[in-house]
Amino acid sequence: MTWKTLESEYIIKRPWLTARRDKVQLPTGAVHDEYYVLEYPDWVNVIAITDDGRFVFVRQYRHGLGETSYEICAGVMEPGEAPLDAMKRELEEETGYTGGEWRLLMQLTSNASTCTNMSYCFVAEGVTQTAMQHLDETEDIEVHLFTEQEVRQMLADGVIKQSLMAAPLWRYFAEK
Repeated sequence: MTWKTLESEYIIKRPWLTARRDKVQLPTGAVHDEYYVLEYPDWVNVIAITDDGRFVFVRQYRHGLGETSYEICAGVMEPGEAPLDAMKRELEEETGYTGGEWRLLMQLTSNASTCTNMSYCFVAEGVTQTAMQHLDETEDIEVHLFTEQEVRQMLADGVIKQSLMAAPLWRYFAEK
C-alpha cells in the first residue's frame, strides 16, 4: 500500500514550518499531482502530577485558534535529543517542576496523512517545584495546578481542546 514519490519540492523551509509538495503514485497506478506534507520535529508532552495529586498545567494563548487555553506541558524535541530528556527539559523550563517517576504513556501523530512527526506522551508522578520558569522571549505561560476532578471536568466540558493533550489524559484516566 506504499505510495511511490515521483517528485518532491519544498515550498517553504523555516525553523517552525517546513512544507513540501509531492507528486505521488498510488499502488493502483493513479497519480496525485499535489500532495502536501508538513515536516515537523518530534513533539513531547507530560501529565505531571505533584506528590499531593495535583496536575501541573500551563495556560497560554494559542494564535491558531485565537484562544487562551489550559494544556499539559509540551514542547519540541531538539535535534538528537531523546524524548524523555526533551520532556524533562521542557517541564523545568515552562513550569519549574522536576523529579518524579517518569514513564512513557503513548505515542501519537497529529495527522498521519500530512505530518511527519510523532508526539511522545509521558506521565511523571511526584514532581516538585524546584526552580522558577525559564521562558523563551516569545513564551508567555502561566502555571496552574488542578485536582484530578477538575481535570476530568475540563475534559468532559471540552475545555482541553488540543487533541494531542486530551488523548493522553483520557487514556491516563481510563487506565487508572
